[in-house]
Amino acid sequence: MCTFAPMTIQVLKSKIHRVTVTEADLNYIGSITLDPILMEAANLIEGEKVQILNCNNGERLETYIITGQRGSGVVCLNGPAARRVAVGDIIIVCSYASMDFEAAKTFKPWIVFPDTASNHLLR
Repeated sequence: MCTFAPMTIQVLKSKIHRVTVTEADLNYIGSITLDPILMEAANLIEGEKVQILNCNNGERLETYIITGQRGSGVVCLNGPAARRVAVGDIIIVCSYASMDFEAAKTFKPWIVFPDTASNHLLR
């Protein structure tokens, strides 16, 4: 009889749905800079790996988060990622977590819907 390790799967953990790119800095070392208010609302932390989905051109890329200035609404793609967006593009920021298959069935991700005009949270 074979025994198997518990199965784990990756599921959506956090999502900032439709936020506007405010800056693109090709000469920075890399990453995405986010307003910490957005990060906290979506349960994201500095250094966390995220997937960026560009609604304007279909680009998808992975990078990590750097904390920006609180209340600024900043969403800045840095380094090589700056070539995959334009200021004003609408993006979705997603992070994922690995968890037990059964636990994943009831897990609820953090999803925030900012105002795309200001990148501030809708209340």
